[in-house]
Amino acid sequence: MDTSVPELRVSTVLDVNVSDDTLRVTLSDGRELAVPSGWYPRLAHATASELQNWMIIDGGLGIHWPQLDEDISLSGLLSGTPSQESQQSLGHWLSMRTVTAPT
Repeated sequence: MDTSVPELRVSTVLDVNVSDDTLRVTLSDGRELAVPSGWYPRLAHATASELQNWMIIDGGLGIHWPQLDEDISLSGLLSGTPSQESQQSLGHWLSMRTVTAPT
């Protein structure tokens, strides 16, 4: 019996949208991933402006929010892995954080 091996296709991030409760990522193969934004505490503490300031990194294999110093990998999203940041690290980041009110 012959078994065919499917061709491995690597999908990449095309678009990102973060709402109050959901991180949505559109992939190049047409899928859309949606995970709770609360999985990523830095996103949960971000302003709307900061959430919109993201960039695709690593050739579409990750997302970076420069103002939040947050990176989320596509592989982590696909595997359903929430942030692994420690409470100590998050607490330090929050204590150093300065957010100015929108004008």
